[in-house]
Amino acid sequence: MKFLDEIKRRRTFGIISHPDAGKTTLTEKLLLFGGAINEAGAVKSNKIKKGATSDFMEIERQRGISVATSVLAFEYDGIKINILDTPGHKDFAEDTFRTLTAVDSVIVVIDVAKGVEEQTEKLVEVCRMRNIPMIVFINKMDREGKDAFELLDEIEQKLKLKVTPLSFPIGMGYDFKGIYNIWEKNINLFSGDSRKNIEDTIEINDLNSSELTKLIGDKAAETLREEIELVEGIYPKFSNEDYLKGELQPVFFGSALNSFGVRELLDCFVEIAPKPRAKQSEERLVKPEEDKFSGFVFKIHANMDPNHRNRLAFVKIVSGEFKRNTQYLHVRHNKKVKFSSPNAFFAEKKEIVDISYPGDIVGLQDTGTFKIGDTLTEGEILNYKGVPSFSPEHFRYINNADPLKSKQLNKGIDQLMDEGVAQLFTLELNGRKVIGTVGALQYEVIQYRLEHEYGAKCTYENLNVYKACWVDPDDKKNNEYKEFLRVKQRYLAKDKRGQLVFLADSPFSLQMTQQKYPSIKFHYVSEFE
Repeated sequence: MKFLDEIKRRRTFGIISHPDAGKTTLTEKLLLFGGAINEAGAVKSNKIKKGATSDFMEIERQRGISVATSVLAFEYDGIKINILDTPGHKDFAEDTFRTLTAVDSVIVVIDVAKGVEEQTEKLVEVCRMRNIPMIVFINKMDREGKDAFELLDEIEQKLKLKVTPLSFPIGMGYDFKGIYNIWEKNINLFSGDSRKNIEDTIEINDLNSSELTKLIGDKAAETLREEIELVEGIYPKFSNEDYLKGELQPVFFGSALNSFGVRELLDCFVEIAPKPRAKQSEERLVKPEEDKFSGFVFKIHANMDPNHRNRLAFVKIVSGEFKRNTQYLHVRHNKKVKFSSPNAFFAEKKEIVDISYPGDIVGLQDTGTFKIGDTLTEGEILNYKGVPSFSPEHFRYINNADPLKSKQLNKGIDQLMDEGVAQLFTLELNGRKVIGTVGALQYEVIQYRLEHEYGAKCTYENLNVYKACWVDPDDKKNNEYKEFLRVKQRYLAKDKRGQLVFLADSPFSLQMTQQKYPSIKFHYVSEFE
């Protein structure tokens, strides 16, 4: 019975947005309300030396962006909440797509001034494909921005969502007076003083009462009444069932930096968000309440702790209980493994846990046995659908800048590629290594981490490649394929798993190659093995 109760009280979700919409700040404030941290580090201000709790890589501290997905957990009102804070920067999109395979629901953060931005559109599309329940949080209401109705329209049109506001702003920017909570029927007044206790909400059951006018003044009260009437007229009533199916998205307004509107979001989230959901594997649908353990690796992070060169594989538990020092089957290797110190995450601290439940994320010490997408079970052969590699957008040769350190460099490149930071291609002709990334900023991250974590220096050289295509011949023995291998030798490489890849240098040459060798298929996406 305890097992089922533990599943019921788990909520695992990701926070997604365009860079700078305030995602990491929101994460921190949720931790603050959960009592997991005592003071929030303002993410932007360089005067404060205390960086945001969730950004632990040096390069993130310097740039004020999140590079790696971090895992944070806290208890709130008897509910165990696991947050996956994802990078918003488009250069790190792959990490975010993979993280979305491990969450049960999502909070989308939107900046009131900028509205819906391109990265948000891409991420929401991935959530829509998987019917992940979403809650929208419109942030930075204490600044001047777009009109609330205009924003709601934009969310409906650009993100193709069906929204219903569960809170509504009273004014904005300089005139921002507070928030009317439609969900709980009360008003939270904004003082602009973030040190003041934020718990003061005043219950208002009737918007026509004179109490409202006393609180916010005639004009604001009149406007609010009209706006709420409009909201009730235009938008559908909130239905938990539609939200869980991914067919209706509740919207909240607030200012994460001032901790405003965050508690409303959290209270509602705890009540409506889904418990751990069933997950489709290639063999069958796996339900969380099954008694046999299964889980999959969705992320690998090298050097979590700079003092110890260690790798952690992040495993999302799908079903059953994960116990410390118990043998489990590593499905791809078909061998038994056991873990003496599985980690759970609590803000910046890691704790060793004896038992974890579906919905939880555990960090397992990894000596290089795991790849992203690997499955662990109690013996059953299950393969959870991974996230494929996409063809990178940028390609560069990587050169060793210090010949005495080639061993460190190779080890570093290997580990960073296992993490999924970028993709490695080795040219067939001369064995030169090519690194392909989704965004150019990745090269800086790789260079920085190779030097600081592995003591290896590298330089890059540009390489003119338009796309990497995975080669899939009908028949490896036919003459057409042999001719292709001979003629295109200069453009062929192997990826990390030894699959053959054609590096096309322009859209035109790719088209010509496809016409000349019709029996060979060229894929932009490699499904994970």
